[in-house]
Amino acid sequence: MKEPYLSIVVTSRNDNHGGDLLKRMTAFVNGLLHQSRKFSLDAELIIVEWNPPADRPLLKDVLPKPTKEDVLNIRYITVPNEIHKQYFTGKSIPLFQMIAKNVGIRRARGKFILCTNIDILFADECMERLNKKDFKENVFYRTNRLDAEAGLLVFEKFDEQISFAKNHVIKRIGKNETLKHVRGVPDFFYNFNYPMKALDYFWGWYDKIRLGNFYELAMLDTVACGDFTLMSNIAWLKIDGYPELDLYSIHVDTIALYAAHLQGMKQQIFNYKECVYHIYHEEGWESIDDAIKMLNFMARKPSLDWWLVVKATLQMLKEGKTKYNLNKPNWGFVDTKFEEHEFNAA
Repeated sequence: MKEPYLSIVVTSRNDNHGGDLLKRMTAFVNGLLHQSRKFSLDAELIIVEWNPPADRPLLKDVLPKPTKEDVLNIRYITVPNEIHKQYFTGKSIPLFQMIAKNVGIRRARGKFILCTNIDILFADECMERLNKKDFKENVFYRTNRLDAEAGLLVFEKFDEQISFAKNHVIKRIGKNETLKHVRGVPDFFYNFNYPMKALDYFWGWYDKIRLGNFYELAMLDTVACGDFTLMSNIAWLKIDGYPELDLYSIHVDTIALYAAHLQGMKQQIFNYKECVYHIYHEEGWESIDDAIKMLNFMARKPSLDWWLVVKATLQMLKEGKTKYNLNKPNWGFVDTKFEEHEFNAA
């Protein structure tokens, strides 16, 4: 079988996480099928189903499948409960997102691998960017995530869903391609190119003075990076994928970007139109605005402290180290044979 240029890796389970999960997953798969036809995308989709609930159908049986008109192959890899229950925090964390993505990374056939999430819709401009096939092995790629109202799920056609998403954005997350210091401003202000560039220039010098040694890490676009991190297959192997920690996934995705930075890789951010839309739901940690609710949420899911991640990385930069060495050589369970089902396009 011909190896694709791009492998798209996601993970999920059929547990209705966040509400309407099956609808969100269906929108994601249908969207990719539609856009891969539209742009003749040379890609495969890998869905890692981690710890599937025993009382619900497998994802391969309920999600859309490619037809003879499609060009996208879909692979399902099932990681059973026997693997999940090895983890100490497994009772409070039903899905180890980054470890599951590692399973997909180690089995990806593509020259480049995009790790994203199962409730994402890609702007056509983003899909056009993915289809250029001009990515470099020493660069990792990021894009903005726009949270869109879940009302888009009432529509069946992708064009209707993406149109609704564009017009019902809750917030934008991420840095701009060129204006890395000026962030969090409405898209309208980016129409004033020269004033914004001037503001970015002076703000940049302020950041360098204010942040000191932390400046290099602060310029990396790490917020919501679990929704879109793209780098070469070789680069993912160099950084040993995501750290396989027995913890909730928050900030684990950040370590992957820091690891790429330690390896000397450069960051490139897609422009603000080449974005992805996240179908908003309530159970994600970023949807919690109340600090007390956030404390209760995190208390139920042991996780990394963000500043500890930064402190460890600054120490490695100071000592000239390039790898965290947190994973075993068989990370991603590369030596374990999992049940796999593949649905090929015509």
